Amino acid sequence: MQLTQSIQYRASQEYSRKIQPIVEFFKTVFPPSQDLISYAAAFIDNSVWYCSLDYQTLDTWSRNRRVVAKVEYGYEEGDTRFVVTSLTTNKIPPGRLYTQKYCPRGNMENCLKEQKLGLHSDRTSTHTFEGNQLRLWFASVAYILMNALRKQCLSKTEFKNATVETIRTKLLKLGAVITISKRRIIIAISHACPYQAIFAMIYQLSKP
Repeated sequence: MQLTQSIQYRASQEYSRKIQPIVEFFKTVFPPSQDLISYAAAFIDNSVWYCSLDYQTLDTWSRNRRVVAKVEYGYEEGDTRFVVTSLTTNKIPPGRLYTQKYCPRGNMENCLKEQKLGLHSDRTSTHTFEGNQLRLWFASVAYILMNALRKQCLSKTEFKNATVETIRTKLLKLGAVITISKRRIIIAISHACPYQAIFAMIYQLSKP
């Protein structure tokens, strides 16, 4: 988009200033290679810039609207995204609007999608309203439990950012021998289970 060309140039220049010293240092340590830039990119963050624009379409919009642009420039070139908003600049600057308003909303939509795909909250196929409502409650309670498991017990593991479906498939859908007695339930998992250490950590963290 032409309106963001200036900020795209600024983001690219900032990224070049950050990565160039690291590339120059790598040249003194490693033999010449086309991969030095990619190696250096792992040590710096992308350059992210925000700006507000006044924009109007040719036919569909009746007036100018505020558009917030996010320009991110990194090793894999630039990425520009836009958010149309009715909030004025004096109420909230572009960076805060994108990170504090738009991104949390997108995360909320991801949570709803995660509950639907991972826990099948949309499976309301019974013949009664009450039965369908009960199924939705079960899916909601299951999501709360899975989210608590992820935040409180898996925060220091490889599953800290995993979806509910991934946690179900890799961590919970395991073959086991269940023994029920009067005092306790014993779940015996195979010695070949690849996540024994994670199960032990969950057990320690869940103890009262």
